[in-house]
Amino acid sequence: MPGDYRVEGYAIVSADGMIADSSGWMPNSLMFESDKQFFSQALDRADAVVNGRHSHEGQPNSPLRKRLVLTRKIATLATDPENPRALLWNPAGAGFEEACRALGLASGTIAIVGGPETFTLFLETGYDAFFLCRADSVSLPDGVPIFLQGKSGMSPDQLLSDFGLEPSASEALDERVQLVTWTRKAQS
Repeated sequence: MPGDYRVEGYAIVSADGMIADSSGWMPNSLMFESDKQFFSQALDRADAVVNGRHSHEGQPNSPLRKRLVLTRKIATLATDPENPRALLWNPAGAGFEEACRALGLASGTIAIVGGPETFTLFLETGYDAFFLCRADSVSLPDGVPIFLQGKSGMSPDQLLSDFGLEPSASEALDERVQLVTWTRKAQS
């Protein structure tokens, strides 16, 4: 919610709220064509993407997207030597709006695509919307939770609610994947 930016999160989780297995990789069991299509279309509409160093969306349009890559290996901001449309960003040294301006954006929709530290940073900063897909047929015991607080057993739903978002009705992307759109509660 900072400035003139719309911050949207995108993730698919297992029934137990995990985005990766115990090795830290997203398993094939959590990959569904309906989610891939939804995700790809959403990112094509976004003005920029934010992800951690080990996280990426791996789609044909990925190299075309402006992006911020979170890292602690630099002090503030730096060009990404592997991607001319990306900036490396250390949030401890540069603010979100400063990083967006360095990408050439004064406003727009910013898509947050993971991993857990990135999702948690924006949970604390403020999402305008979070598109949470769930595959109830998949269980990832000892997996990687979407938010860091999930390590202590808090569900993604509880955390999104605790941080001021409210859920829509569940929508089926297909018979195996449900989407709930969490949006910022109206200020009274």
